[in-house]
Amino acid sequence: MILTVTLNPLLERRLDFEKLEPGKNNRAEREYFRAGGKGINVSRQLNLLNVKNTALTFIGGNNGKIFRRIIEEERILPVYVNMKSELRWATVAFEKTGERLTTLFAPNHYVSEREAAEFEKRMERMIANCSIVVFAGSSPHPNTDYLFARGVEIAHEHDKISVVDTYGNALKLALEKAPTVIHNNIEELKSTLNIELKTEKEKRHFLYSLYEKGIKMAFLTNGKNTVYASKFDFHYKISPPKIHEKDATGSGDAFVAGIASGLENGLTFDEFTRKAISLGAANAESFETCSVSPEEYGKFLSCLTLKTVGKKMKLIDDSPTI
Repeated sequence: MILTVTLNPLLERRLDFEKLEPGKNNRAEREYFRAGGKGINVSRQLNLLNVKNTALTFIGGNNGKIFRRIIEEERILPVYVNMKSELRWATVAFEKTGERLTTLFAPNHYVSEREAAEFEKRMERMIANCSIVVFAGSSPHPNTDYLFARGVEIAHEHDKISVVDTYGNALKLALEKAPTVIHNNIEELKSTLNIELKTEKEKRHFLYSLYEKGIKMAFLTNGKNTVYASKFDFHYKISPPKIHEKDATGSGDAFVAGIASGLENGLTFDEFTRKAISLGAANAESFETCSVSPEEYGKFLSCLTLKTVGKKMKLIDDSPTI
């Protein structure tokens, strides 16, 4: 079973407009809610891939009650840690075409030291009973910055695979604990670590630095541009398929779901890397977030080729048992 860990869940209040006119009073035709947060998105996509998973997250306030109802309706299996503050929210405006026009985020929720400590205890128990743990999304408060790094430590103690997709101080701390796998958007890495990743040489140098830390696999994505990946000290690149992009929100989360599900199901590195890229591309062709069907991502698989960069690895049994 896969465990997803989300520190900064989100309640989305979505408003549909016939046509949104800036500077005028605009009345929505429809209002509805969605549950968000990167780990929650990963769980939603894993469900559609028929991969058993559960989601650990914070919850609080009236927003938390709505969030809980939505999660239950989506049949995501949640475990909540309660907090006193209101769960963060965002308002998203769409026009009738389905185009996401703007997103307005409220401030992050506050998490006390006591609540963070309770989350750590719950997380330790749950990691012991999973096969893979995915730490995804931002940290809402300095009190929670350490939790992903601590989770990676716990995963090592229990010999579990850990996947990290975060940024900011939470990423810096997690990298020092050497998770099994990391995924990052290039821009997030540049702003978090204050590094340049423009050239292939710079990207490969960064991948090698991760391997020296003990990180076994890494994936660097950059929208429609080339994906760079590493398994140990072997480097690869692959060009995403050309698509008609509608909304790329959640494509990185769909990508992570592809990696985690591939590891869970014993796919080869080549197979689950192509699956992850296909899921990310298919997600960007939709206005929904991490709701990609096997048919939607399957159409891209055969047109993707993983190319080695630098030294070659013999094509032998490349199972993900790490």
